[in-house]
Amino acid sequence: MTLSDNLYKLADRAKEAEQKAKEAQHEVAEDAQETKANLNKTVKHSREAAEAQGAKLRDSVKASHGEISAWWNEQQESWNAHLARVRKDIDERKAEHDAKKAERRAERAEADAEFAVDYALATIDEAEYAVLDAILARAEARAAATSSG
Repeated sequence: MTLSDNLYKLADRAKEAEQKAKEAQHEVAEDAQETKANLNKTVKHSREAAEAQGAKLRDSVKASHGEISAWWNEQQESWNAHLARVRKDIDERKAEHDAKKAERRAERAEADAEFAVDYALATIDEAEYAVLDAILARAEARAAATSSG
């Protein structure tokens, strides 16, 4: 898979996330009781998918045998720590039933989601830069090989 193919894959995945969010918002407006059960199932699947993707990324880093810069390793460790804190917080808050607490929880969850989207957007920008830099590096390597040959 080429680097540009990975960017297309990223765009497709973002579109899927957007569609799931729209569906979830629509379901919430429809039937609160049934929706909550469906939404809990969707959230569970989404979390499992995120954990699987994280595991895949960690495996990829391990398989790179040091070819990925230390900065990326630090970013992944930071992101993993952030996810652990957010998930722990989410798990702890699920027990809350008070309306005011539920409202505050919703506001915090929305703020966390907004930050996650902003972080993803910044990551996409960084991914674009990394892909373009890799393409440039490959072009320069070919040019150097051609001129020395």
